[in-house]
Amino acid sequence: MAARNTARKRAFQILFEGDQRGADVLTVLADWIRLSRADTRQPPVSEYTMQLVEGYAQHAKRIDELIAQYSVGWTLDRMPVVDRNILRLGAHELIWVDETPDAVVLDEMVQLAKEFSTDESPSFVNGLLGRLKDLKPSLRREEA
Repeated sequence: MAARNTARKRAFQILFEGDQRGADVLTVLADWIRLSRADTRQPPVSEYTMQLVEGYAQHAKRIDELIAQYSVGWTLDRMPVVDRNILRLGAHELIWVDETPDAVVLDEMVQLAKEFSTDESPSFVNGLLGRLKDLKPSLRREEA
């Protein structure tokens, strides 16, 4: 599972970079792939990283709506950039990637928050993604 952990971390970094640069995440993903092929010192971009970023891009508008709707006391633009992008990645994987158990998604996103964000962020990420997990059946029906 270390490969999936690394793939999630890279997908988060791509989403974060896109957010910081105001660039499309698919453009940032293409840049990372191009750089990894041109420079052997750069780690390769795994298939799962590509799937996560492309999946997020496909559902980005809906994911941001859900995060904004269910985050208590935070608007999307006021949210720390790290947290916002961990939540984006987690919401995508939780709602649209069926082969990953929900508990794994929550744990992995909380670990990213512990590694990259503030002391309060892990509980915020866990709480919001936990809420989305509970609502997952109805969220999937809304999309159909």
